[in-house]
Amino acid sequence: MQPSVGQRWVQRWDAQQERYIADREERFRVVGDVVAWSLARSGEHRERGRVVDLGCGPGSLGARLVRDVPGVEVVGVDADPLLLGLARTAEGVRTVRADLTDPGWIYEVGLDGPWDAAVSSTALHWLAPGDLERLYATLAARLRPGGVFVDADHRALDGSDAADLGRHVRHARAVRAGVVDNEDWASWWDGVLADPDLGPLVDTRSDDTVAHSSENGLTVGEQTAMLREAGFATVTPVWQCGDDHVLVGVR
Repeated sequence: MQPSVGQRWVQRWDAQQERYIADREERFRVVGDVVAWSLARSGEHRERGRVVDLGCGPGSLGARLVRDVPGVEVVGVDADPLLLGLARTAEGVRTVRADLTDPGWIYEVGLDGPWDAAVSSTALHWLAPGDLERLYATLAARLRPGGVFVDADHRALDGSDAADLGRHVRHARAVRAGVVDNEDWASWWDGVLADPDLGPLVDTRSDDTVAHSSENGLTVGEQTAMLREAGFATVTPVWQCGDDHVLVGVR
């Protein structure tokens, strides 16, 4: 695959994602702000900060971290070989194909020593609660003291009417931002799977490795409780628009 082909599809991916997350670029910047904050407080003088991007997709978040946070080493982990193929067109991001629900994924990452940060963007809401609990425990064990888990994702608000309210506020923001007519998720996938330039990557996909379960439906409060139970000393949202959050756990 020519890099220009991959970059074109990543640009289309970014545009269709903005249909659902109008302030996606600002959300990425906030994730970078948290990673930079953690690195500045580490008190260590390693040449590079170690960051793992969970469910990295085509590498949009990892590419921005490499661009915006000096001296980070980013490893993107995802189960979909097509999305990982697109991610490899980003400079400075190494990719690993692994299933986050399989405990063995941790041994595929290949970063020596403790990690400084684990990040994710609009990915982990697909994991069942039990799988998410195990992932949080793994991250708590792998991150250095003071390291951070930064999750940018949709999470239902706590309260009887809060879930609907959160969705409404996020959609209203999308209308004001003029992104509601962007290409949608299904159209992007129809196009990418039909592109003959991506044929070899399409052929490597399987139903088992790319299937999504239904969303886990966890609220912000439930996710916060799970992170604290896993061993994160501080858990707090640092950015929000409706039901879209950047939630941070500090180890």
